[in-house]
Amino acid sequence: MTNRLLAACAAIVLLHGSGLEPLKAQTSSLEVLEVRPSFFVIAGAGANVGVQVGEDGVVVVDPGSIAGARDVLAAIKRISPKPIRYMIDTGPDADHVGGNEALANAGEKLFAGGLPGGGQQPTANAADRVAPVVSVEGVLRHLAKSPAALWPTEVFHYSRKAMYLNGEAIEMLHQPAAHTDSDLFAFFRRSDVVMAGDVLDARQFPVIDVDRGGSIQGELAALNRLVDLAVPSTPVVTREAGTVVVPGHGHLYDAYDVVEYRDMLTIIRDRVRDLVKAGRSLADVKAAQPAKGYVGRYGNPDRFIEATYRSLAKEKR
Repeated sequence: MTNRLLAACAAIVLLHGSGLEPLKAQTSSLEVLEVRPSFFVIAGAGANVGVQVGEDGVVVVDPGSIAGARDVLAAIKRISPKPIRYMIDTGPDADHVGGNEALANAGEKLFAGGLPGGGQQPTANAADRVAPVVSVEGVLRHLAKSPAALWPTEVFHYSRKAMYLNGEAIEMLHQPAAHTDSDLFAFFRRSDVVMAGDVLDARQFPVIDVDRGGSIQGELAALNRLVDLAVPSTPVVTREAGTVVVPGHGHLYDAYDVVEYRDMLTIIRDRVRDLVKAGRSLADVKAAQPAKGYVGRYGNPDRFIEATYRSLAKEKR
């Protein structure tokens, strides 16, 4: 990880030259990091919140929890006075989608006031003045028992959805069977920032929700895709450059960090798979400590080992 990212993530403060004063005092426990001149990350409201700004307005990735929505909105308003135009959910977890209602209602659909040049009359429908929330179709299914105000309003079931706002392409890339069956990466191509959601968690071993379609093989496939997307700072390795990868929680990653995380999971997967092939029980697998060597950095591996065992056992049947 570059020195700049390490220093920034240790303090989680705004970088110099942004023209903004530190936000911590004004936004409760939230902290804001300027990752690129037009891209910010807000931490402390559940999941890491991505904020892209520009002439078209604001695009928000993962608005955070319900409890943090008011503070997130205040932080966004201080970053840019422009309206929120789109929101993107990288997955169905409450700490990612809880702020959907509050931030969407505070936003405004891109053409609610009509097309430039009068090509469309302003609509009187209040719903058309709410910012759309985009996600993979499965997020809507997983949120079926949640209040309808939290549901995404634009969903897709194919591998890639894209749009062009604020002078850059934004790709939404579906990652099936990773953390859940409904994850996506939000790739901001000019900013060179990827919001990875809970496929990647810098604080711990990944959470693989087998009951909601997650699997260790899908997790590794998603991380391999992320490795393909992220470009390291080469050949001039001393530059503070390269693709910035924003995990669902914790500090920012660069391409080498993603490779290291992927390789760690591959080693553990292989150890567990050998034990499963040998007919060992879950208790036997845990006793064999397949995550040995990584516990000091990523904490208790039991939940991850169990999910890995369950998803590999399914493949064996």
